[in-house]
Amino acid sequence: MSFHIQVNDQPFDSEPRAGQCLRTYLRERGWFGVKKGCDAGDCGACTVHVDGEPVHSCLYPAVRAEGRSVTTVEGLAGDDGELHPVQQKFLDAQGFQCGFCTAGFLMTTAALEEERGSAHDDGKLDDLPRAFKGNLCRCTGYRAIEDAVRGVKHTERPCAGEAVGKSLGAPAGPQVVTGTARYTFDVEVPGLLHMKLLRSPHPHARILAVDTSAALRVPGVHAVLTHEDAPATLYSSARHEHPTEDPDDTRVLDDTVRYVGQRVAAVVATSEQAAEEGCRRIEVTYELLPHVTDPEDAMRPGAPVLHAGKGPEARIARVENNVAGEVHGETGSVEDGFAEAAVIHEETYRTQRVQHASLETHGCVAYFEPKEDGSGERLTVRSSTQTPFLTRRALCALYGLPEDEVRVVAGRVGGGFGGKQEMLTEDIVTLAALRLRRPVKLEYTRAEQFYGATTRHPFTIRIKVGARADGTLTAIRMRVVSNTGAYGNHGPAVMFHSVGESFAVYRAPHKKVDAYSVYTNCVPAGAFRGYGLGQVTFAVESAMDEVARRLGMDPLAFREKNIIGPGDPMVSPIGEEEDLHIASYGLAQCLGIVRRAIAEDRSAGDVPEGWLTGQGTAMAMIATGPPGGHYADATVSLLADGTYDIAVGTAEFGNGTTTVHRQITAGALGTTVDRIAIRQSDTDVVRHDTGAFGSAGTVVAGKAVLLAAESLAGRLKTFAARYTGVARHLCALGEETLDCAGRTIALKELHEAAHASGAQHEITAEGHWGGSPRSVAFNAQWFRVAVDPDTGEMRILRSVHAADAGKVMNPLQCRGQVEGGVAQALGATLFETVRTDDRGAVTTAAFRRYRIPQYADVPRTEVHFMETTDAIGPLGAKSMSESPFNPVAPAFANALRDATGVRFTEMPVTRDRVWLAMDQQAVRRAEPPT
Repeated sequence: MSFHIQVNDQPFDSEPRAGQCLRTYLRERGWFGVKKGCDAGDCGACTVHVDGEPVHSCLYPAVRAEGRSVTTVEGLAGDDGELHPVQQKFLDAQGFQCGFCTAGFLMTTAALEEERGSAHDDGKLDDLPRAFKGNLCRCTGYRAIEDAVRGVKHTERPCAGEAVGKSLGAPAGPQVVTGTARYTFDVEVPGLLHMKLLRSPHPHARILAVDTSAALRVPGVHAVLTHEDAPATLYSSARHEHPTEDPDDTRVLDDTVRYVGQRVAAVVATSEQAAEEGCRRIEVTYELLPHVTDPEDAMRPGAPVLHAGKGPEARIARVENNVAGEVHGETGSVEDGFAEAAVIHEETYRTQRVQHASLETHGCVAYFEPKEDGSGERLTVRSSTQTPFLTRRALCALYGLPEDEVRVVAGRVGGGFGGKQEMLTEDIVTLAALRLRRPVKLEYTRAEQFYGATTRHPFTIRIKVGARADGTLTAIRMRVVSNTGAYGNHGPAVMFHSVGESFAVYRAPHKKVDAYSVYTNCVPAGAFRGYGLGQVTFAVESAMDEVARRLGMDPLAFREKNIIGPGDPMVSPIGEEEDLHIASYGLAQCLGIVRRAIAEDRSAGDVPEGWLTGQGTAMAMIATGPPGGHYADATVSLLADGTYDIAVGTAEFGNGTTTVHRQITAGALGTTVDRIAIRQSDTDVVRHDTGAFGSAGTVVAGKAVLLAAESLAGRLKTFAARYTGVARHLCALGEETLDCAGRTIALKELHEAAHASGAQHEITAEGHWGGSPRSVAFNAQWFRVAVDPDTGEMRILRSVHAADAGKVMNPLQCRGQVEGGVAQALGATLFETVRTDDRGAVTTAAFRRYRIPQYADVPRTEVHFMETTDAIGPLGAKSMSESPFNPVAPAFANALRDATGVRFTEMPVTRDRVWLAMDQQAVRRAEPPT
């Protein structure tokens, strides 16, 4: 057949493959602005225009575009490069964070703008919940997107040296809105082979034999890899600066499978279709083993042992009881504390598995490049990772390679939330690339994200809290059980962190904890925003609310009476962390914001008749960085054209660190951010960085950048003083020059002079920060809700969040982090849950089965920043990426308790659970007393 199509006014006549969708057809021709987020028409990241109509190109057969005109996000801008009005609006409002979904929102909005005022205008732009039903965003909380559509401008252009504290836009913003930002797979690699994984259908089994002969006969299949091809080395998929934080319990390909979805074999072929067919033809003989999916059952004598035979070198706490890690501790005597109490609340709280649901799925591509000295080739791994340096270290250890033989690059990462603090694809792809000496790509499907990646840890928390009649806490005791799944990646660390700041934020003389991280035959859990604190905070803040109510006290006043103060020690039964300090204190301010919101609130006035209303508060404290050291090295240099260059290792995935690093440097050097370039996330061009996790992008990498920039400022002034003969203290840095007692020296001239005199070291400087000491950040969330007792329907009437972020480096971006954290936490509170069957198999492996918040689900949260300046963080800043998540679920549960009288102890609080609980309560009240 003859085939003709116009893509962004360019003609193409190559025929699509049988059954090929328009998305892959476009991407294969270099239109990388068209993104893959779901392959099911659920997320809208692949939206393009076909003859002006927006379509989800993952569902649109490429053959249907024959004779039509297709426009992608790259084609929105004019021929002269001028941005389309919608692109400019999204840039002005910064209507994105990671940006992976942005092209879809742009294309949807642009199509509706074209319809406005025409006969086809159905008013969708005035009804954004309806307009964006087919578009998902995991990062922003949607407020920034609404502002972009409405034409609200937020970005500022500060004067030289005044960037810190201003709402600057992201440096990659123009690339994001034009579709030219390059994510992991937005590159062309000649000779690329594709990998697909055969996964286990059983929760626990020993592999007796694997017959690959039929798979190898599939045309295009180059290799089939099994456990016999993989190294026997045990490691953890979790990435930490110190690998000993995690148990070594994982193999690249194992001869024992421990959950439904574990990889069994890898097929490498010339196409994904051939690789998938190869997987279908592999024959595996299994010996089925008993399985266990409940962590309490897993710890009991006689339970199936998941990691039998692993020795102490694996660092598993108790192999025979499936305990990956545990911690026990007591301060004072909780029994004495409960004996003193007038009121005691004891309850069991449960939280569920939640998927990170970053729109860019896990994946990487590995290929070989010539060495600079011409002595051969070395491996480059381009990966969607939060930890390029730690991933390189792990690959080198796994395959016995020197670090200069491996380069790891993270392009722009399409969302992380802790899920990409793992090595889930790089290990197997590297094995194939080394074996075949060919480029190899593995990109997870959306379904694989659910059953082949990681989730948030499900927790069960038994908490007992006692208080005197005057509201003074006497004792807190918790028993915490975390389900780490089949492997212990992050398991012990998440468990340990969960019972740290959650305990320490309250003063009580007697505290006790027993906590366990337990193996089960379920999909592995891993790092997730909040790192365990959100789960335990749900129990702690619910319990505190309940104690206050039983005492007849205002729950807010109860908290104010018992929280730690600025000079108090942070006491947890697991022991004090010596490097953790309250270097600035904004918790009282946070609760003050809530008190003012309650006093001024009028939101209940529009509630339908018969609905119940209530309000609830919760708070949280979090360390601004992980324990044990989190390292960052940065270099700042003056370039030949008089501009500056930052080299820093941390990755950018919408967390805003790239913007903040330029703001810090601009402030230190008295210049503007547009005169500063930045290189990052490439082990070849920057020095070591532990990674973009633990909210470390500003307080660790940012501190290293600040130290480097301040050092460079000093060096430039010293050299300028020598060059001009003027006293150093009379030399002042400006936007493009130095003023030396009235003599103006261009930075470009200074660079030339330094090279001419052999003083190149004067125009570059390095900074290092080890992540210690650490401070703490505080957050408080308040909701007013309404509940229909006849249906269980819930509405959020008002949402207020108070955040103690220290000196706010970029209010626009920091506000976006808070809004995104609240939105993600609301999803986990109201409906998100990774469901599994009795074998541990995931049954919610698609967005239409696993609902993440849509535009219509997220209220507009009022964000307030406290006026504090931290003594440790760079320029007084503290972290604010993870902490907004933690108080949301308990604040909502407390508001429901206030409205309905029911204490909800399990997440999520879905509408049917709410209705059923209220119905049961009504029945109990109607029963005659016995």
